[in-house]
Amino acid sequence: MAQSPVVIALNRAGAPTAQRIAAARGLALHGRAGRVDKADAFFANALTHVRDLFAAGVPVIGVCASGILIRAVAPLLGDKTSEPPVLSVADDGSVVVPLLGGHRGANRLAREIAVALSATAAVTTAGDVALGVALDDPPPGYRLQNHDDAKAVMAKLLSGAAPRIVGDNIFGLERNAEGPVDLVVTEAPLEGDASRLVYHPQTYVVGVGCARNADPVELETLVRDTLAIAGVAPGATAAVATIDIKADEPAVNALAASLGVPLRLFTADELEALTPRLANPSEIVFSEVGTHGVSEAAALAAADGAALTIEKRKSANATCALAHAPVPITALNGRARGRLAIVGIGPGQSSWRTPEASHLIAEADELVGYGLYIDLLGPLAAGKTRKDFPLGKEEDRCRYALEKAAEGRNVALISSGDAGIYAMGALVFELMDRGVEAQGVSAAARRVEVISTPGVSALQAAAARAGAPLGHDFCAISLSDLLTPRADILRRLHAAATGDFVIAFYNPVSQRRRTLLAEAREILLAHRPADTPVLLASSLGRPEETIRYRRLDELEVDEVDMLTVVLVGSSNSRLAQLGEGPRMYTPRGYARKIDGDLA
Repeated sequence: MAQSPVVIALNRAGAPTAQRIAAARGLALHGRAGRVDKADAFFANALTHVRDLFAAGVPVIGVCASGILIRAVAPLLGDKTSEPPVLSVADDGSVVVPLLGGHRGANRLAREIAVALSATAAVTTAGDVALGVALDDPPPGYRLQNHDDAKAVMAKLLSGAAPRIVGDNIFGLERNAEGPVDLVVTEAPLEGDASRLVYHPQTYVVGVGCARNADPVELETLVRDTLAIAGVAPGATAAVATIDIKADEPAVNALAASLGVPLRLFTADELEALTPRLANPSEIVFSEVGTHGVSEAAALAAADGAALTIEKRKSANATCALAHAPVPITALNGRARGRLAIVGIGPGQSSWRTPEASHLIAEADELVGYGLYIDLLGPLAAGKTRKDFPLGKEEDRCRYALEKAAEGRNVALISSGDAGIYAMGALVFELMDRGVEAQGVSAAARRVEVISTPGVSALQAAAARAGAPLGHDFCAISLSDLLTPRADILRRLHAAATGDFVIAFYNPVSQRRRTLLAEAREILLAHRPADTPVLLASSLGRPEETIRYRRLDELEVDEVDMLTVVLVGSSNSRLAQLGEGPRMYTPRGYARKIDGDLA
């Protein structure tokens, strides 16, 4: 399981059992507000909360009826190979039922919880029932080479015959020299099939170095040739390791992704400390990067007790070395590259937050943002380190997030709406682009992985509430002159008015900015009818949400605040009184098309 499970308590009857599970496993406990007294976080609606956790990839242990959990996650079910475990536990702790993710850790977790509670684990997966283990879920430090064959192998064992075991007996099963299938544990390359599962102990670290912008194919070819020479299967590798200045090297990151292992980074000083153990120390390398070796030193540094088995090998632009640990590696030294996820959470309500956004938030070590936006995450933010910044400190917010990611942390920078629309996305890339000399961020921060995920923007949410006002050409204009010269805003207003665009006004007013919205109204009235519909949408997706309509000539600045999105229709926009009430829309022109076709 990639993420730590969350224990859910829905009532006082099940709370003691939930607390025992959380304490025994060191897990977070989330409780239903008003029904559970003690918890790490509280939620109002059980179905919504479980669904949010599941969408984020968080394993759920619900102390409640199985049906509640099933109803919560049913709309999201689709791919059993990626869905997180979901377990149901009886209120009295007597039975633990793995509902989903049996072969992704749920069955094993159910047994462990059952031991802690002196309960019964109601495992129903056929292979687990027959053998007591899931053959496609090996212990930590081992990797199954031919995962797709696991189902066929398990089927052959359902008769009750024990398997033939070659190498370590990692599952503790009874051996049978005449068994119908082989379970092979080996560091060597070996193909599996429908009668043979091959497990590789992850005992090797690949240390690499390369020139800047080296060809990824060249580096991967060097590494795979080195593994072949050593007689080591790619699946027996636990990590790719290198010096930290190569954190953003495309070839190095592509290699780690191809091998399916993490990338571990070390400073020059950390690598230099291993110089006495290097087979090929180099003064040239020292003069360039501050350590006498990169590939050999990084391979040694990544795992305790590791020793070189293949000394440094070279290609034109890359180097590679292999180190071997005495036991499968389950804990790596060094640090990760560090990642900054720029996350737009939508206007507020969790149902408008994308599953990808929820997943990135759940994976993050630290949340950074305006406090209100982090609060909107509710229990999804519980237990996470957070750094709140007030409005007006946007640059400090982005700089902090980047520098924390530079330390190897997984950071989520939280914005409302879409983070790339009038939010933090552009500022992150601007700070990285500036460099240190122009008051940007450190060199380490410029090497972090930065990913952006889309969110439902305020203009989309407002338009959906109204009907379809963005049905034809539209634009967005911010009326804040804190960062944009007033003259530029006025120029854009005139252009949008002349072009007859539907306009979404962001940042329409603040306590000190009260005039630009009124000026915008007058500019638009010179180009479109006085009865042009205007939508005022405030606090979208939150309990205090309000939707109001006005004529353009009746738009008043005092009824707009900084939480309001203003949508002004074009000359073609309409406000129709329909069955559900007013609906604002902008025709695309289909009526003209139909008339033309009929003509």
